[in-house]
Amino acid sequence: MILFWLIGGLLLFPASTPAPRVPDSMDPVAVPNYAVLRPGVAAAGQPTPDALRQLKTQGFRTVINIRTEAEGPKGEEEIVKGLGLRYVSIPVTPETLSLEDVRAVAKLLDDPEAAPVLFHCASSNRVGGVIAVIEGLAGKSLEEAEVAGRKAGLHSPAMVQAVRRLLGSVPKP
Repeated sequence: MILFWLIGGLLLFPASTPAPRVPDSMDPVAVPNYAVLRPGVAAAGQPTPDALRQLKTQGFRTVINIRTEAEGPKGEEEIVKGLGLRYVSIPVTPETLSLEDVRAVAKLLDDPEAAPVLFHCASSNRVGGVIAVIEGLAGKSLEEAEVAGRKAGLHSPAMVQAVRRLLGSVPKP
């Protein structure tokens, strides 16, 4: 009788399967500048179409693309949605980056339903800029925020200036 209850309980409440892990690394040709920023969030430059087709099997649920439409490549959204993954486009440039853009990305990165997330632009420079602003908004100093941004790919003077512009516009507590 006890064995019946144990087997019945296992059928009703199967052991939970851990969510697939985000890869620690990826082929740098297929996914340039790939870096795991925190559990469930990876930054990258533009993945190749073949790399995009592998995201679901690698555990990703969401792709956030911050490239502009003019940058291409065309078809990324179709590939990602065709896998059953969530695709979000928030196009930014150093000149257009806004607190609204950063907050929209931060909301997605903090959404447990979205994770694991691949957050990318063309080279990961803008990704790093957005991460730097998120860190600054979370209370880190400008220097600390820029270090976090560089770890995520921030490298261009124009994007560093965009980060400083946005963080300089936020009232200090």
